[in-house]
Amino acid sequence: MPSEDELIKSRLQKRLELLEQGDIYPARVDRTHTTKEVITIFEKSENKKEDTEVKTAIVGRVKSQRIMGKMAFIHIEDSSGQIQLHFTQDKLSETFKNLKLLDIGDFLQVTGTVFRTKTKEITVSVNQWSIITKALRPLPEKWHGLTDIESRYRQRHLDLLTNERSQEIAMTRPKIVQSIREFFWNRDFIEVETPVLQQEAGGAAARPFTTHHNALNRDLHLRISLELYLKRLLIGGFEKVFEIGRVFRNEGISTRHNPEFTLLESYEAYVDYKHVAKMVKELLRHIALNISGEYEIKQSDGTIIDFENGWQETTYRQALIDHADIDYMEHESLDSLNIVAESKGLTLPKDASWATALDSIMSTFVEPHLIQPTFIFDYPTELSPLAKRKIDNTNLVERFELFILGSEIANAYSELNDPVDQRIRMNEQVLKASRGDSEIELIDEEFLEALEHGMPPAGGLGIGIDRLVQLFVGEQSIREILLFPALRQRHE
Repeated sequence: MPSEDELIKSRLQKRLELLEQGDIYPARVDRTHTTKEVITIFEKSENKKEDTEVKTAIVGRVKSQRIMGKMAFIHIEDSSGQIQLHFTQDKLSETFKNLKLLDIGDFLQVTGTVFRTKTKEITVSVNQWSIITKALRPLPEKWHGLTDIESRYRQRHLDLLTNERSQEIAMTRPKIVQSIREFFWNRDFIEVETPVLQQEAGGAAARPFTTHHNALNRDLHLRISLELYLKRLLIGGFEKVFEIGRVFRNEGISTRHNPEFTLLESYEAYVDYKHVAKMVKELLRHIALNISGEYEIKQSDGTIIDFENGWQETTYRQALIDHADIDYMEHESLDSLNIVAESKGLTLPKDASWATALDSIMSTFVEPHLIQPTFIFDYPTELSPLAKRKIDNTNLVERFELFILGSEIANAYSELNDPVDQRIRMNEQVLKASRGDSEIELIDEEFLEALEHGMPPAGGLGIGIDRLVQLFVGEQSIREILLFPALRQRHE
């Protein structure tokens, strides 16, 4: 069997022969139908028992070919499907011999009439044809696909060509995003765009990517959140806003995390976090119906997620008691949390704060049990510097997170709109940062100044689009639903 280098050399020679006859990389081609449209039109003609010939001009990539003397059958494929082509020397004369210069992976343009073969396959009888792109590298394993997972991610273009599952996921993602947009548009939310390059990377506790703006001679950060600019719009008089956009966090790479990901954030004036929770229920039901036509979503392991009757809710404190037998209110010091974590086999990071230690305990002992849609309400204030305190217990904030299949899907607050309280909490964050906590949100003076002009009570929501897509397509790894995930260099 020829090596890849030999195959490439052969294709390069064929390219030269074809170029002597004319352009094989034209800027435009004639196309009257997709392959799917051709099949549909012909079937309708058959059903009506019409004698009219169905003529067409179609394009596509060669998927298979059989050349048998003076006749050839070739299958081509476009984004709508595939169709068989029938070539004969009698009809094509001189151009028939050019079939020997054709390879799998090349793109063709053909014109002809449609008929059904003796084996009942709808086929185009070719009157004219031309190569419109010569592929110089062979497709992997004769279109059987890439078997190495790493290669699939690095060469996603080949994975999409040869893997129907990857194509399905790639097509489902925009449908989910469209469903989200329709949901918010129908509720009179205004979609906006906010800056990606920011002077202060605020709105979340994460390490940002930093770059330098030469003209301004200052460092800027890629945003880690959409939050603070969207809140400025509430201050400016907007009552319902949302944004779907990329955010960037300079953190680890895993099956659950990618350094750049797509985030949905929405803010609605004059509502609280309980109102937002109801809206999230409606949103996920809306997506489920649009994507699958039902409220139940099946995962690859057979687990059924029920968006109609599967909803559960509890508090942060009660969830820890139920799943870890830990009441964090009895462990107000970091040392105490360390001791109880050690007793359950969890060693906390040496540089952990009380808040990050508690978060690690929650992630380890509680989240894996939250399979059906579960709202966790009322978080400790230390975990939520941008959320409003509860009136009846100022040690807690009006915040919830939604977990499904052990992963956080949504995060929402009754937004903090007291500028004095906000400044105090941000100052506390700065103090923690000085003690070595790198994932601390620093003070954004411009935002605090804006907040001092008055922001109405509001409910805010954040949802990671990538994890949401994972959920609805039933994939365990975030890399499966990102077209081009971040990967380590080959030699690492």
